[in-house]
Amino acid sequence: MWLKPEEVMLKNALKLWVTEKSNTYFVLQRRRGYGEEGGGLTGLLVGTLDAVLDSTSKVAPFRILHQTPESQMYWSIACGASREEITKHWDWLLNNVMKTLSVFDSSEDITSFVQGKIRGLIAEEAKDSLFHEEDPDKFRETLMKFETWFGLPEEEKLVTYYSCSYWSGRVPCQGWLYLSTNFLSFYSFLLGSEVKFVIPWDEISKLEKTSTVLLTESIHVSARGEDHYFSMFLHITETFLLMEQLADYAMRRLFDKETFENEPCLADPLQITKRVLETRAHSEQFRAYFRLPRSESLQEVHECVLWLPFSHFNILGKMCISENYVCFASLEGAQCKLIIPLREVVGVDTSGSGNKPLIIFTKGKRALRFSDVRDNDRLMAKLRLASGAVVSPQHSASREISEVSLSKSDSLEDYSEDQQISLKDSIRTVSTEALMTVFHPQDAENLEPKMLKEKMKEQSWNIHFEEYGRGVCMFRTKKTRDLVIRGIPENLRGELWLLFSGAVNDMATHPGYYNELVEESMGTCSLATDEIERDLRRSLPEHPAFQSDTGISALRRVLTAYAYRNPKIGYCQAMNILTSVLLLYAKEEEAFWLLVAVCERMLPDYFNRRIIGALVDQAVFEELIGCHLPQLTAHMADMTFFSSVSLSWFLTLFISVLPIESAVTVVDCFFYEGIKAILQLGLATLDYNMERLLNCKDDAEAVTVLNRFFDNVTNKDSPLPPSVQQAPVLNDGKNSHPKVDISDLIRESYEKYGDIRSEEVESMRCRNRLYVIQTLEGTTKQNVLRVVSQEVKFSAAELEDLYDLFKMEHFLSCYWTLNSPSLKHHDPSQPYLDQYQIDCQQFRVLYNFLSPWSHCANKDALALWTFRLLDENSDYLINFKEFCCALDVMYNGSFTDILKLLFKMHIPPAFTEVESQNPSNVTKLSKEDLIRFSQLNVSTVSDQNDCSVKKSPERAKGKLDIQMYLKQWQDELLKKEESIKNFPRMSQSQFIQFSKTMFNLFHGDPEEELLYRAIANVTRLLLKMEEVGRKLTSPTSPARSMPASPASQGSESGIQDCSEDKAESTSIPSPQKDDEMEWSFAFEQILASLLNEPALVRFFEKHADIKTRLEKVKQTPLKCRVKL
Repeated sequence: MWLKPEEVMLKNALKLWVTEKSNTYFVLQRRRGYGEEGGGLTGLLVGTLDAVLDSTSKVAPFRILHQTPESQMYWSIACGASREEITKHWDWLLNNVMKTLSVFDSSEDITSFVQGKIRGLIAEEAKDSLFHEEDPDKFRETLMKFETWFGLPEEEKLVTYYSCSYWSGRVPCQGWLYLSTNFLSFYSFLLGSEVKFVIPWDEISKLEKTSTVLLTESIHVSARGEDHYFSMFLHITETFLLMEQLADYAMRRLFDKETFENEPCLADPLQITKRVLETRAHSEQFRAYFRLPRSESLQEVHECVLWLPFSHFNILGKMCISENYVCFASLEGAQCKLIIPLREVVGVDTSGSGNKPLIIFTKGKRALRFSDVRDNDRLMAKLRLASGAVVSPQHSASREISEVSLSKSDSLEDYSEDQQISLKDSIRTVSTEALMTVFHPQDAENLEPKMLKEKMKEQSWNIHFEEYGRGVCMFRTKKTRDLVIRGIPENLRGELWLLFSGAVNDMATHPGYYNELVEESMGTCSLATDEIERDLRRSLPEHPAFQSDTGISALRRVLTAYAYRNPKIGYCQAMNILTSVLLLYAKEEEAFWLLVAVCERMLPDYFNRRIIGALVDQAVFEELIGCHLPQLTAHMADMTFFSSVSLSWFLTLFISVLPIESAVTVVDCFFYEGIKAILQLGLATLDYNMERLLNCKDDAEAVTVLNRFFDNVTNKDSPLPPSVQQAPVLNDGKNSHPKVDISDLIRESYEKYGDIRSEEVESMRCRNRLYVIQTLEGTTKQNVLRVVSQEVKFSAAELEDLYDLFKMEHFLSCYWTLNSPSLKHHDPSQPYLDQYQIDCQQFRVLYNFLSPWSHCANKDALALWTFRLLDENSDYLINFKEFCCALDVMYNGSFTDILKLLFKMHIPPAFTEVESQNPSNVTKLSKEDLIRFSQLNVSTVSDQNDCSVKKSPERAKGKLDIQMYLKQWQDELLKKEESIKNFPRMSQSQFIQFSKTMFNLFHGDPEEELLYRAIANVTRLLLKMEEVGRKLTSPTSPARSMPASPASQGSESGIQDCSEDKAESTSIPSPQKDDEMEWSFAFEQILASLLNEPALVRFFEKHADIKTRLEKVKQTPLKCRVKL
């Protein structure tokens, strides 16, 4: 590798380097201790020094120096990991540079020319490189070490590296931690002891920062049941956050591609850099904190001072700017938060005062003043351009009014006449009122105490609006949170839910989108719509709104429209309950956008088929219970109790367990605080029932305690009539629970657990996500192994190793490929056996490693035919069960079973004529050849008689054909009872290929010569049997009769003496040409003939050990596996 020229003092380096070649201008040297037998103490010390100091010499023990006559200074210009590599560079210098140097007169000109030439070579090499780092020269050297030490393919993207200590027992090893796109790697070399390992990110189940007596701060990594501890980082927090991001990236890309597809910046694994990951993390935090659409990304952050008109003082904070929003957050926690959509901006200006504050004018005739903004002139110009605003807000407002009136008058003229009618019909169809206003309108003259309290709440909020503003640009302060905790008034609930959730921004930027969805989704039929129809009447059935067609129809439209918008989620149980409550207080379109905000932003991954998000938050909840309620944790023998009992709390935001009048107050807090409010309330619920739970003897009793508690939660201030409220269940006097007001419970949750920060919750989510996904993967693995173990004779340990290799091969093609098709093969919603599948190319790699027949010259053709045989549903994929069953026959099958497999591999539909497009190697198939041949359709007699072609159960749009799966299962049972009499006959060309395969199988066997003679005898016998059968067949007969039985033919036909020489006996006799009829063989004939040869029987019944091959695969570097 060419190096950026650096000065070297040769006098000080002679103790560490040995000169091997030299001339007037260049010196080739070898690192002392390298290449010497044993190396001695000097070699050990030099190797340790190189590893600790991160010297390139550890992986590149050869180097070339440039020297000039009469100078003590040398310049390092190249290094090499092997003698061949450095010799290649040396020869290039001799052939291309040496002759030119004699032209120059001064040594300075020679040095300048050499340095310029080397820099040009480096620039040429790095022109198409995949990394763009701050120090590319240093990164090139590190990348060379990374590739040399760990044997990873060149496509593996190194993100960054850190110096640290790895703790092996009680002894630390100083070394280097390398973080790449798909792997965590560590290398250390101390006094001859080398420590080296590679851990895929997708195998990590725990990643956390820990602190012990011995290690003040360390990073704990758990993978494959092993624990690893790293410490002594210069910036441990930065390192940990980057590791967390890489682990999360790998998990989302490989296991949860539904959410990953919404991250375009991470689509290409080869373009991931430290800067990209940091930018993504900052944007995620920005969007989550301000509840912004997922398309927004953080562009600029400025420290500034915001003037608060309601309190008449300035507050220090940060201004965050994205494509369409200007946001402000105070540095003192939740003291003040402000969101300004650029669509609301009508003017941007700077004041004439000394510090020239930036003033933003909004549509509500408000002026927001930001002081001490760095580079405010540039920022003002940028905001004006992005918002289309002008200096004068009055002019902008008048222009806006005219544009709005124009757009309203001309809005329908853009559509055709039919489209206008359709659009008007859809608008008429969609409900424009919240169901609560229709079924429970408030009486303004009602002076009951509850209504008076409700009016006082409204008045408090109106005063708040006057001081802090109303709408999306409202100042959000601690006072806002206090009002939310007290409960939002019925009339304002829909408006404030939209505001706090951020759904108001989605709705404002997508006008007419919901009406179009409703129109397009009407009449569609899918599994999601079937489930929606089934659950419509189960959604708040006691509420009058959902006892009528008005409420049911609105609920159907919202759920169907969302399933149509997001088919990957479609419909999940609990969505109906949540949407019912949203429709009570929001208009239909508003309820739709609230559902979008909940499912896609506030509760990510909750409503997919594996409800990963809910499981992650349950794990977070268990962790919080351990921190805040340790006595309850100590009492419960199994912490999974909390997961089982709290699942409905998270999925429905307590709506399914609390009376509706109390549940909506919880939803108020959720839309303002996020999942933090649900976690706090869960802790407060357990804390309130602590004494009763500690007295419970089993889980069932604890569930009863919690159910009775929820039944007795009331909302004494609710203005809803008794017909709408859910009356508490009456209990007997002995075990009755006291009534608990929801406001008191929420207030207590904030007082006791309000110090839980949202950032802390997000960190716990990320940490527990690894554990949850690995737990689900472990469950999948155990279920697959349990099913497959009943079909094969491999041991449990062998099956587990095979599963790991199968899964790894699936992922290897995903690691370095943009939009890998293997990612599309992985579908966690499918049955366990179909979650991981491989194509023909991946099967060939595993076949070459594991098959006992992989030594054959035509091994690629054998792999192809085996794959086609296993791919019975013609989807060009096979699952783990099919893969194991084929291997089981090869290793553990009887003579008959192995012959059956070979026979079926050489007849359609498995068999196809193979001809490589590479003339230099006809037996080696390229990847393109392999895929092309694997997808060829070869018809058989049974296919022609049966027009129904087996296909995979339908997976489009999330629809699973259960009947098809049952039919496949029935077919599998019938296959076990298949009879060899049903096998089709093998044709002439197929039999010739079958014989060639048999010859290839025997190559290298100790009895190779004897086996060749035996197969030649079998071939000759079968041909003679065919001739006898043909003579017995009448030429005038309309149908050819079957030959005589193999036994009788064998006794009657003359078998030649086996003492012929090898060349003669191993040649396959050519059949006599017959224009009328092509000869063929039945399976029974071939089986009987082979049984007559003891050498062949011994060969196929010889035991082969798969353990050796499994161990060999584990030791094979990934670079070699990828090349295959």
